[in-house]
Amino acid sequence: MIVRITDYGKMQDKNFVDYSVSGLTSSQMEFLNINLEEETEIDGDVFKLKMYFDDRLFPFQSDVAHFRLDDFIAREEIEMNVFLSSFLEDM
Repeated sequence: MIVRITDYGKMQDKNFVDYSVSGLTSSQMEFLNINLEEETEIDGDVFKLKMYFDDRLFPFQSDVAHFRLDDFIAREEIEMNVFLSSFLEDM
């Protein structure tokens, strides 16, 4: 499974992060699409996920994030990979 952040920011006063996940089987994508509460979409062989965060939890709001953006993106991608992997264990 490969998780990539494709976009992040603020939209309609909500902080969001868009993830693109590849390397999943169609049954894994269907399982995630049905069982996750977040906004999800299957686009061919890519699973897309949009998560919303309040200001307190949004990972890209700090000043440190602006100076070490690549580190923050990599950490978020790893954390989402771990989350999805553990979620798929229930499949």
